[in-house]
Amino acid sequence: MSIDSMFVHKMWDDHELAKMVTGGVPFPMLSDAGGKVGRLYGVFNENAGVENRGRFIIDPDGVVQGYEVLTPPVGRNVQETLRQVQAFQRVRETKGAEATPSGWRPGKLTLKPGPDLVGKVWEVWKTDMAFD
Repeated sequence: MSIDSMFVHKMWDDHELAKMVTGGVPFPMLSDAGGKVGRLYGVFNENAGVENRGRFIIDPDGVVQGYEVLTPPVGRNVQETLRQVQAFQRVRETKGAEATPSGWRPGKLTLKPGPDLVGKVWEVWKTDMAFD
């Protein structure tokens, strides 16, 4: 979502994002003309009249699970956003019985939260995550 129109979003997806992510972004981009939503989420910059680059991952229950806010000169990583969505989905599917370590991707090992994990996270990370 940005203050840009849906037509600008379509051009951006067709001519830029589709070249970075096969098929473009797999979710709708919304227009926040006037910045009403941006103000609610604290990303609208009143002085510049634009929204800072905010990314909010909201679960099906409407709970914000993750967010990142960057000023306009710094770009985001679409692949990392998709990875995080997949990680949140995995945690939700397992009802919290599994956790996803830093850099986790589908098919990689998850963590089983509990006392037995304390001091051993590095073992899973080292064997399944390092230098992927």
